[in-house]
Amino acid sequence: MKTFFTFLKSRTFLIQIGLALLVGVLLVFCVLTWLNSTTNHGEFVEVPDFSKMSVMDMRKAVEEAELRYEVLDSANFNPDYPRFSIIEQDPAAGSKVKEDRKIYLTVNPSGYKKVSLPDVIQVTQRNATSMLRAVGLDVQRVTRIDQIGKDMVYYVKYKGKQVSAGEKLPKTSKVELVCGNGRIGEREQIKADSE
Repeated sequence: MKTFFTFLKSRTFLIQIGLALLVGVLLVFCVLTWLNSTTNHGEFVEVPDFSKMSVMDMRKAVEEAELRYEVLDSANFNPDYPRFSIIEQDPAAGSKVKEDRKIYLTVNPSGYKKVSLPDVIQVTQRNATSMLRAVGLDVQRVTRIDQIGKDMVYYVKYKGKQVSAGEKLPKTSKVELVCGNGRIGEREQIKADSE
């Protein structure tokens, strides 16, 4: 036990401790220098504004800024942006990022997705309007015809043509409801009177 304490006080041990500390400091210095040079510490690239850019223009801008990109699927068509243009980006325009950072971009699709026309025949105008709005369709106009079912939907028109339940229409399309006015037509009245 006495020899161990004597060794700790010896010159050889102190030299070895000094060399180990020196090697440790040099190693830390080398690692920090290498990290600083490879991570471009303090060097940033400003993210361009890709909003409303076409995909081709976006690719060129990404390459010029020395960044990478990934296009994400877009769910909904935005009429405020041109087709196939960038509608969202992450990180936001003007952000400071490292060179070669990946930018996530959302592209506007070519148009609204299509939805199925619900079955609104023999449904009241009010309920039919609610059902159509629920799937993303709008009632542009209501036309009345001589039919006994007042405010009852008899058929639906899209762009002047009659459409059936289940047909696919672009979301936000405007349709026309053809409803009864509560009166029987002249021929039907004559037929009803004769019976």
